[in-house]
Parts: sequence; C-alpha cells; structure tokens
Amino acid sequence: METETIVARLKSSGLFQTKGFIGGKWIDAYDGKTIEVNNPATGEVIASVACMGEKETQDAISSAYDAFGHWSKLTAVDRSSRLRKWYNLLIEHKEELGQLITLEQGKPLKEAIGEVLYGAGFIEFYAEEAKRIYGDIIPSPLPDRRLFVLKQPVGVVGAITPWNFPFALITRKVGPALACGCTVVVKPSELTPFTALAVAELALRSGIPPGVLNVVMGDAPKIGNYLLESRQVRKITFTGSIAVGKKLMASAAETVKKVSLELGGNAPFIIFDDADLEVALKASVASKFRNSGQTCVCTNRLLVQEGIYDKFITAFSNAVQNLKVGNGFSEGVSQGPLINEAAVQKVESLVQDAISKGAKVVVGGKRHDLGLTFYEPTVISDAKNEMLIARQEIFGPVAPVIRFKTEEEAIQIANDTDSGLAAYLFTNNIQRSWRVSEALEYGMVGVNEGIYSSEGAPFGGVKQSGLGREGSKYGLDEYLEIKCICMGNMG
Repeated sequence: METETIVARLKSSGLFQTKGFIGGKWIDAYDGKTIEVNNPATGEVIASVACMGEKETQDAISSAYDAFGHWSKLTAVDRSSRLRKWYNLLIEHKEELGQLITLEQGKPLKEAIGEVLYGAGFIEFYAEEAKRIYGDIIPSPLPDRRLFVLKQPVGVVGAITPWNFPFALITRKVGPALACGCTVVVKPSELTPFTALAVAELALRSGIPPGVLNVVMGDAPKIGNYLLESRQVRKITFTGSIAVGKKLMASAAETVKKVSLELGGNAPFIIFDDADLEVALKASVASKFRNSGQTCVCTNRLLVQEGIYDKFITAFSNAVQNLKVGNGFSEGVSQGPLINEAAVQKVESLVQDAISKGAKVVVGGKRHDLGLTFYEPTVISDAKNEMLIARQEIFGPVAPVIRFKTEEEAIQIANDTDSGLAAYLFTNNIQRSWRVSEALEYGMVGVNEGIYSSEGAPFGGVKQSGLGREGSKYGLDEYLEIKCICMGNMG
C-alpha cells in the first residue's frame, strides 16, 4: 500500500491534520516553519507539519487555562458522557488510526490497531472513573468542628509523549486528566505527530470544548521549556528517557509542579528450571519483539536457569528466526523498522560491545537486507550482566540471554540496575512466584505472563524508572489535589 494512497484516504476522513491544535482551531506555526515527517518503512516523506515553539505553546497554555474554569466546573456526569462519546469515535475510526500509526511509526498494522483498542480503553475507563472521585469525612477532635476532604483538579497539565506508542501514551495521560477536570497541552514526538492530531480531531467531534485539549509540536526544547517555566501549568506528565526525565524534574522544581514520569526500563525475563517452557517461550518472543523491541516494558535481558539454558536457546532461536520483517502494511509481518538511523546505530554498538566481551550471536546480529532502518531479530547467548547490552535499554529487536544458577543469583542480577519498571518470571512453583515477585525491585511484575498492561492496572516504576502511576483508579491521583476543609462553631 503506497504512502500517498493511505494519506489520500485519511485526508478524505478528515483525520489527517498537519497543523497544531490550539483553542479548538487548527493553526500553522506563527513563523510558517514546518518539519517533514518520514515513513520509517520506506524513507518517504509523509507530509510536513507545523513546527511550533514558545509563542504557540504560550497560547496553547492560555487556551487551556481559560478553558479550565469552565471544564472543571462541569458535573462529573457531563465530563463522563463527553469522554464516552470520544471513546466511541476512537473505536469507530480504529482502522484509520491504526493506519496512521503504521505510517509514521512503522509497527505492523495489526499491532497498531491493537494499540488503538488498548489506548481507547483508557478513555472508556476514565469516563467511568470520572464519577467516582470521592472525598472523605474525618471524625473531628472537637464536638463543634467538622472536617472533610475534597479532591479537586490540579489545573493545566503539560503532557509530553514519545513516538513508540503515539496513540496510547496520549490517551493514558489525557483520559484521567480530563476525567478529573484538568485541561491539557500535549506535546507529541515530532517523529509521530499525525496520530496525536487525529486524536484531537476526534475529541473536537465528541463535544470536548475548545481549549480543553491542545496539541503543539515542533521545537521540542522550546516547547518543553515553556511548559516547565509557565506558572499556569501545574503538572507535567512525561514518558521517555531517564536522562530527559531528570532534566524535566529539575526544571519543574522552579515552579514546584506536580510531576509524573515514566522513564523506561531494563526488564529482566527470568525463566526457572521448573517453568512451563512452552508458555515461557511464547511469552518471551511476544514480550521481547513487540514493536520490534521498542517498548519500555519490553524484555531487555533474558535470565535462564542453567538446567534449561541450552534447550531454551535452541527453541527461542528457532522461533525468532521465523519472525517476518517488513513494511507494517504487508501481510504476515510482525517486525517493522526501527524508528530512525540513530536507533539502529545504538543497537549495532550494543551488539558489538557484547561480541567484544565474549557473547555469541546465535541468530541475526546485523542490519536487515531490506535496508533503511530494518534490523534482523537477534538472539545473543553467553551474555553477562556487565555488558552494555544488559545495562542499557536496547530499544531494538535484540535478546541477550544470561545464564544463572540459583534463585538468589537471578534476583541479584535482575535488581542490579538503576531501572525498575517491569519484570517477568516464569515458574510453576507457587511459593517461588510469591518470593521472587516480592524480592524484585520493580513497579510491575508478570508471573507466567509477558504482557502486563491494561487500563485497569497501575502502570509505573520504581528507582530511576519514574514517579507516579498511569491507568487504574490510582492514575486519577496524579491529577488531583487534596483539600481539607475545617468548619468551626458548628455546635
């Protein structure tokens, strides 16, 4: 399917936008600047979008600030019904939204539509949770006093989202923010802006008032800095690298903003001798190679107990060899391209480092014959936790496999990292599953399961993987302030 054909079809549906979205209007960059967005599977330019900066961000914040007064005072039932309409529209247009994701991000179309269903689930979930933001009555120490607690929306939210899930990581932030009564300025990745703009178009159609949701893209440092400096922005939510997250956290200190950060991981996938090997094998391929390894909860290191190490490597390598690489619009493809050339070079350098330190490439290990940013699905045996490939987030289709002897050693290796987002363990021993789950220093643990995420489950990490949680009832807390009211002389 040609890029031009898909774009033409998307334009006719009104979902293909190239301008920023401020105060309910589609707006060009004030200086007329644009940036090209490429299809990573073909290298073609999809289209150019507005390249915005400080002034546009300032107006988007003002628009969100003005809208907050009205939106936050609507009843929870009213906000809920608008979110529900938005959800219905997202589902109605899941095919077009999936095509947009595949076009600009590269993941296989089936996987892209799966992302839309997953991401829309957050809008549905928070449409329901909007009506369940409960306060408290506290017993008073004095007979003529009454104490009660209100939960109120924090205010304008700056949401900075990455390219790897250009749909779901917007809805996962915007859903709870809007449910609570907050308004939002979204800065999507300049590599994948079209999905964000389509989401905004459907929000507009669903009756979400102008200014409640705004989208600005372009000059990332300028937009980010202005969101951080503005006193009208009361909360920053960010998904991305640890390095950028630390800078945002430091800058947010200037105006003491609420901050929630989801900063990537270094997920261990631990397979014990007593695991069901077939279950572990299927889950390991899904967890490692989803989105070509470009997810923050992807398996980063496979830890396999010595009793089944060789058997697992053989079976795993055979499964990985059969993964079909190609354009996400082609039938049967499960592995798309990496997002850009820098991503491929990072993967190459990590693989070279591992080989130089004694690891062996069992399958793959190089750029794919398709060229561009395609990389062969790769299995590396005899990996060690000291190698860079086990220390850094790979964000590519490379699976280093580490051998371990004892349960204690597995826990020690798994926890020997600054990250603490997701971990996975496979065992048929119920006592071990509890012991190891509790010992792992991670915000999320999958037991005999390689894909954890759902809208009802809290998503987030510990250590340098971030602060706060997204999804679930706990995800609302990130967008609420607690106010205690004391009423005196009530006797």
